[in-house]
Order: sequence, then C-alpha cells, then structure tokens
Amino acid sequence: QVHLVESGGGLVQPGGSLRLSCAASGFTFSSYSMTWYRQPPGKGRELVATITGAGGVTSYADSVKGRFTISRDNAKSTVYLQMNSLKPEDTAVYYCKVFRGYDYWGQGTQVTVSS
Repeated sequence: QVHLVESGGGLVQPGGSLRLSCAASGFTFSSYSMTWYRQPPGKGRELVATITGAGGVTSYADSVKGRFTISRDNAKSTVYLQMNSLKPEDTAVYYCKVFRGYDYWGQGTQVTVSS
C-alpha cells in the first residue's frame, strides 16, 4: 500500500534553512506528481509546492516563492523541500501528499522557526 514518511523537520532560527524529505513506497513514484502541504498552529492545511512526476514542472504558493525549492529523486522515490530564509510564519507541520485515486498523506514533520 501507499506509504509516505516525512523527515527533516526541527527548530531553526529565523533566516535559517532546513531540508525536508518524503520517502515514498507502494506505488510507481515517477508516475505521480507530489505535493508538500503545511498546517500552521490553529489554521487549516495549505498547499506549499508541487512537482510533476518527471520533475520538469514545479509550482509554489506565493508565500514561499523564491525561498523554497521542491525537487525529487525518482531513483530514491523521495521528494524534497529545501527551505531557505525561514520566517516565524513558516512554523507548521509539513506533509507530503500524493493523489492516486485518493489523497494519501504522510504523518507530517514539525518545523518551528523561532529565536
């Protein structure tokens, strides 16, 4: 079955960087777009970035454009989110998701940006 496992979250100071990873299994990874979402404390889940199966097309939320980069390694069935110039408002639980007839989500990884 589809299994997504996020990692790489943690506590970072404003202006710092983190790289999140999402390891996927249970499906043909290269055939599917992958998406990162986040859920800030007390708020709803919001889309952060998407990448197509071959990795040729990416899109970003306006709030992260120019600071975050989504990428993937299809040989490793892993999608990444490089986050630079982090701000306190980036604090959230970050999830990866794949739509394969149904939305499959990972368990999430906490990112806290604070001094």
